[in-house]
Amino acid sequence: MMNIVFTMIRLRWSLTFGVMRKSVWQTVGFIIGLVMALGTVVAVGAGAWFAGGAGAELIIAEGGSVIEYFLGLQAFAVIGGTFATIIVLFVQMMIIGDGTSMGSRRFSLYGIKDRTLHAGLIMSTLCGLPALAGTASLMLLSMAYRWVGPVMVVTAIIAAPLAIITMVSMSKALMALITTLVNSRRGKTLFYLVVMVLFIVLMQLPNIIVNSNVDAQGNTVNISLSQMMPSIRLAAWTPLGAAFQLPFDAAQGDWLLALARLAILAVTWIVCFAAGTWSLRHDRLHMGESGTSGSLKGVGAFAWMPDSVSGAISARYLTYLKRDPRQGIMFLMPLLFFVIFTIQGNSFDDMPFYPWLGVIIGGIFLSAAEANGLAYDGRGFTMQVLTGAPGSADRLGRVRVLGTISCVYISILAVAAILVSGTWHTPGDLSISAAFYGGALALGLGALGLAEIFSCVLMYPTPSIDKPFSTPQGRAIAQGFIPLLFMLGSCLTVLPTGIVALVLALTDQSATMMWVLLPVGVLNGAGMLALGTWIGGIVLDKRAVRIIATLDNFAALQK
Repeated sequence: MMNIVFTMIRLRWSLTFGVMRKSVWQTVGFIIGLVMALGTVVAVGAGAWFAGGAGAELIIAEGGSVIEYFLGLQAFAVIGGTFATIIVLFVQMMIIGDGTSMGSRRFSLYGIKDRTLHAGLIMSTLCGLPALAGTASLMLLSMAYRWVGPVMVVTAIIAAPLAIITMVSMSKALMALITTLVNSRRGKTLFYLVVMVLFIVLMQLPNIIVNSNVDAQGNTVNISLSQMMPSIRLAAWTPLGAAFQLPFDAAQGDWLLALARLAILAVTWIVCFAAGTWSLRHDRLHMGESGTSGSLKGVGAFAWMPDSVSGAISARYLTYLKRDPRQGIMFLMPLLFFVIFTIQGNSFDDMPFYPWLGVIIGGIFLSAAEANGLAYDGRGFTMQVLTGAPGSADRLGRVRVLGTISCVYISILAVAAILVSGTWHTPGDLSISAAFYGGALALGLGALGLAEIFSCVLMYPTPSIDKPFSTPQGRAIAQGFIPLLFMLGSCLTVLPTGIVALVLALTDQSATMMWVLLPVGVLNGAGMLALGTWIGGIVLDKRAVRIIATLDNFAALQK
């Protein structure tokens, strides 16, 4: 058994280094990930050393209570650790997923026992860069407890790998159960959308809570430690926070409570391992069974799109969008961010334009998936190239669909922003609202124009449409780095509108003349969209063969 487990660990790193040898971008991404991991370890170690030495002495010297400082560390460790575990579970589902290169189906032909296979998958994850960096960070966090005594420090060092094992075990079990139980295309789409929405709301929850704790004078009301203690005690008795409570039990001499929490962790590992093993066995016995399929009537969008090459591409693209949960989530983002910013804006009476931030940010997300659109198309794009369709027709066909959706979507959110913020009572308010609307259109259309170039040059592997949570081994960095690069580039497309806005801000009539940004933004966005469509068509014609070869490699990763 152990030989197989060690072989899978070596296989994980062999795949990672093999990918880096084939792609310079993957090497750059791995180096960036390594630097971020080392930076996290160093930052946590430095912060913990300060908190356990000079920080503790400083707070106590200024009149702070030793007990309050101890409870503050407990609140930070248990609540923060619980929140971090939840984030890890969500990230595992959304970004990392059940890595297709190290997925269980890859080993179905080798006759490995289910328990051995699942143990190997868990150990290979524990030996990955994120798990190793997390373990090292939590071990260094023990330096924050050295002012209490060596018993607490040693217990914290022992508890660090236990916390990481719990995170990985729960993540693997959760992903295995999701893969097994959610097996229909519609179910996967719905589940994917729900998970993404919950994750975004979870990430915004601290800001919403802080902004909601404001008194009538606009001052933030702090939450006391006594108010947090019930939540801390509750989290400490769950698998999410039990490992982070162990050092504090040891410091107080509550060894029976520590043993009880260790029992909770052990039971959690056993249950998660059993759930993962059951899922492997179920998948092995029912592999190849197909779910229900629906019937199609008519030709859909092909019936009313323009009778041309670009019209056919528009119809195909629209059909893909309606059935692809990987891209569909991006159309929910603008509405979600609009709701979040509206809720936060209600806490600031002097910031009525806060909802407009959601409208502006939403324009980028509408084009984020299109920035890797050819990778989402997959081998379907090969058939299009074989027909001899020019690149300009492809870019125009995609822009026709997504540009229309973006303009309508942003316009609806703009009307909603005016209504919920009440910024229509004065000419000045209407002028500023028009400026925000122009900025949103400029950013949305400009980002779409940039996406038409990006998708021909900087592609990265996408998960299979049947497994939208998976990520090919060694590609997770690219899936995070390239979209970030696209978002930064999208901000540069609105530079002309930004220059005009800066000039207006320096004039005396800036409040009433801000409406000028509406036509400027429209021209800016339309110009960038036309330029991106033209350049994208040229690049697509020149790189069509290389793109097909790249898509073939991506398709092999999804098997």
